[in-house]
Amino acid sequence: MKRSTKITLISLTTLAILAGIGGSLMVANDFNSRFEAFVKAKRDQEAKEAKKKKQEDKMTTKEKQVAYLKEHQQEIVDFVKQSNPKIESVQIDWTDVRWGEAGNGTPQGGGDIVNIYGTFNNIEDSGWNVTIEIKDGQPDMDTMMLTNGLSIGGQPFE
Repeated sequence: MKRSTKITLISLTTLAILAGIGGSLMVANDFNSRFEAFVKAKRDQEAKEAKKKKQEDKMTTKEKQVAYLKEHQQEIVDFVKQSNPKIESVQIDWTDVRWGEAGNGTPQGGGDIVNIYGTFNNIEDSGWNVTIEIKDGQPDMDTMMLTNGLSIGGQPFE
């Protein structure tokens, strides 16, 4: 072969190899970009989940219990309404939720309870309160009972 043909052949081979490497680099760069985007999205999702968990952890037990009770608000409203056919509406005072221990005459007591207070029929001086036992740190809606009945101005509501 002539020397110029060899040089041309070597040059073309070198160019083909370089083009192949360049193409591979472009594919690798595209893969890297997509992989970095995937990793970033994954990190962002994990950060959101960690932030949510941290917020939940910051909530006190009582705040969690009130949140649970608010999820069951309609159950409480229906329970109070069923106690008297004259009750048309029930208002819950979420600023007046109290915790305590039920007394049952034994030294160990009857367990933890939560009391919820409110009014009915939009009457300002009306009142009711519901007591719910707390079992395993969670209000047990099956133990809900009306305590002290219904009243208006401190007098029993008939």
